[in-house]
Amino acid sequence: MQTESNVKSTLMPALCLLLSTLVANAGTGQSESARMFDLPYAKRDLANGLRVYVVPTAHQDLVSLQITVSTGSRNEVEPGKSGFAHFFEHMMFRGTPNYSPEAYQAVITRAGANQNAYTTADYTNYHTDFAAADLEKILIVEADRFQNLAYSQEQFRTEAQAVKGEYLKNFANPIQKVLERVRDLAFDVHPYKHTTMGFFADIEAMPDQLEYGKAFFNRWYRPGNTTITLVGDVQNEHALDLIERHFGSWEASETELAIPVEPAPSGPHYEHIQWQGPTLPFIALAYRSPAFSTESNDLAALQLLAEIWFGQNSELYQRMVVDEHLSDALFAFMPNNKDPYLGLIGARVNQDADPAAVIKALQQTIVRARTEAVDLSVLEQTKARLKYGTAATLTTPSAIAGTLANFVHFKRDIETINGYYAHFDRVTRQDLLRVANQVFVDAARTAVTLSNESELSAASTIVDLDPKVTSLRSVVASDLALIEQPAQT
Repeated sequence: MQTESNVKSTLMPALCLLLSTLVANAGTGQSESARMFDLPYAKRDLANGLRVYVVPTAHQDLVSLQITVSTGSRNEVEPGKSGFAHFFEHMMFRGTPNYSPEAYQAVITRAGANQNAYTTADYTNYHTDFAAADLEKILIVEADRFQNLAYSQEQFRTEAQAVKGEYLKNFANPIQKVLERVRDLAFDVHPYKHTTMGFFADIEAMPDQLEYGKAFFNRWYRPGNTTITLVGDVQNEHALDLIERHFGSWEASETELAIPVEPAPSGPHYEHIQWQGPTLPFIALAYRSPAFSTESNDLAALQLLAEIWFGQNSELYQRMVVDEHLSDALFAFMPNNKDPYLGLIGARVNQDADPAAVIKALQQTIVRARTEAVDLSVLEQTKARLKYGTAATLTTPSAIAGTLANFVHFKRDIETINGYYAHFDRVTRQDLLRVANQVFVDAARTAVTLSNESELSAASTIVDLDPKVTSLRSVVASDLALIEQPAQT
């Protein structure tokens, strides 16, 4: 296995060139030429619909295999049947007629492989890192479990109980409960209403859902809904042939199931959670955010906006966390999702700090984001920092393949990552103001607070902001006049 220093010597020159290009081009209008992912790769579509990407790198003897199923909690549309995407992340380790769970694990252990899986709202990803010499053996057992998963009713019920235990453990964390309530309040019909784990009532009923579980798996775990990304010490044709040899017999099936379209938000909504265990107070303000798109700047603008106004380099962070110690955690999360989702702004309130002061600071900053044009140099530096942050992580096959998995699930297209980051280069100050006034509106706000008290008296200071923004329209007009570039898409 190649040492860390040798890995750096083979990859770092190319990485440094990319990073220097990103930074040097910031603010010059030339950064679109720097692609976030620019390694050569091979692509093959199998007859059954499976799409495969192979990305050779100079990492001697290191390989990462990512099998991405474009199915997550978003696909759980039937009432009373939430949580099954996450459930099958568990069941996929239950074995087949060819390999028992113990035999499967023995193959992974003998290969010294590092393996795991995770489920999101939009996709489920299975990832394995191993030595190049074990490529075919790993492909054999992975292809087997995707095509021949088998389990008894007892095993199904046992795993369902394990999922219930995982839910209870996870939601003993107050922030998890806040996020669960935010989603439930913010959505009416879209499956984003429930978390990846599902509604607790559905989890409790899961042990008796064997037949539905089989139907869910057969519907979504199909080659036409799956992308394989293989990165590392591999050769294109050899790797593609091996994958086709072992996955080519996977039976194709076309199943379409409409995802309910969420109506326009009808907020604002508010709920307080009284927490029984020890906790500091939490304040969360969520807003309906735009869907992922490679055709629009909106999501890129929103993520830049969140970093500028609420990130660790922001004035708000300096004031709330560093100077005045109002909060020990300030967060702003604007995720990439297939459908309109939720952007989250929030804070954990320090002991003896005034929650009303935290709420006021958060809302004042939202008003500023809607009425003040940021300095051009701040915008360009933030673009470079966000792109640099991603590029700087692409140092191993696992990191490269894992990052690609975050994007291939959208359209099963490896170039999605480049289309997405190209939008960061095009975002203008006008885009930031435009998107802030589309997203941070009162009707789209869902607020949840949590503390040990039966209510948070400071919640009364969560006020509608649209009137305040309207009163500052002259400031908005003045700032917009400073911006020469029109909004771009």
